[in-house]
Amino acid sequence: AADFPLRADTNKSLRMLLLPLLALAAAWSRMFPLSSGGKHPVTSMDCMAEGIPDFQYAEIHWYRQVPTKAPERVLYIGVHGVSYDHHSYRTKYSSSKKGTNVCTLTINDINSNDEGTYYCAYWHFHRTSTTWIKYFGTGTKLIVSSKIIQLENQTTYVCLIEKFYPEVIRVTWTDDEKEVTDNVVKGDAWQSAKGDDDYSIASWLTVPAENKDKKYYCKYEHEEQQASLSTQGMFHLLKMDFDLLL
Repeated sequence: AADFPLRADTNKSLRMLLLPLLALAAAWSRMFPLSSGGKHPVTSMDCMAEGIPDFQYAEIHWYRQVPTKAPERVLYIGVHGVSYDHHSYRTKYSSSKKGTNVCTLTINDINSNDEGTYYCAYWHFHRTSTTWIKYFGTGTKLIVSSKIIQLENQTTYVCLIEKFYPEVIRVTWTDDEKEVTDNVVKGDAWQSAKGDDDYSIASWLTVPAENKDKKYYCKYEHEEQQASLSTQGMFHLLKMDFDLLL
């Protein structure tokens, strides 16, 4: 059977990533999306799916899942455009494709009711068994609150820690001398929808642009394990025209 990389990674080893915010949004579809500011904030997330034949003709489905409930499909996009599972979704969601492997979901007028984990999916017909097989992405968790952080003239780092169990974990930011607590946001740990026990968590650090050359560390402590990564030498985000919903 064909192997489409929408499926989740089965490697059980704990993984830690420290990435600039813009690169994260562009390269990791399962992480926290960027948002435009204003009275009607909008956010979008990408699904990157290498290996799907005739991508522009393929139907890509988008699902939303809230805690304790099953995933609910909101739309799918194919060669004839977008089809919605409910008429009210037409003003809330939109979707588009670009290139040979990227499908984007856009969410309009974001509010707290939009929190949840969003998944892209592809249905592949398996000729040998004459059945349809659904391939799901690992999910993008959207967190919304009343706090909007302006990123203009600031640098924001995202620390992503994946594949740990149990869910209790301590994540901190430090500079060369002490722990940094100002302008630090820590998300809640979440599980993927693929049925295993692994957790992921992310933390953000926002610093003034003039501190872009200063070295910061993201550190985690989990049971008997601990590690840290440095921000030095990373690509920095300066004078950005968007906001991040936290």
